[in-house]
Amino acid sequence: MSEMIAYCGLDCGECKAFKATQARDAERKKQLAKQWTEGMKIAFKPEDIDCKGCMSDVLSGWCRKVCKIRPCAEERKVKACAYCDDYPCGKLKEFLSNEPVATANLEKIRETL
Repeated sequence: MSEMIAYCGLDCGECKAFKATQARDAERKKQLAKQWTEGMKIAFKPEDIDCKGCMSDVLSGWCRKVCKIRPCAEERKVKACAYCDDYPCGKLKEFLSNEPVATANLEKIRETL
């Protein structure tokens, strides 16, 4: 499994913000900021797209402004939601309802516990 699995099970290596950051693609960051602003009705700037993954100290604006999973996992001091005693909680279930790959990633982790 990828080293880039976020607390929620998403693969940060597949994230558009992560890819744009790695490629240093200023135009793609600008496009993503516009899409996120329009889609979420929250103001994002191109610099809000900078992200080196959920477990890093450089997080996209989405991860800082929108994500409810990461702060919970950090508070509970778990490596991923799969390790949490409350797995799967209501917050996570709601998120995973549209994220089958993240669900599969967390289930793979659970199988190893």
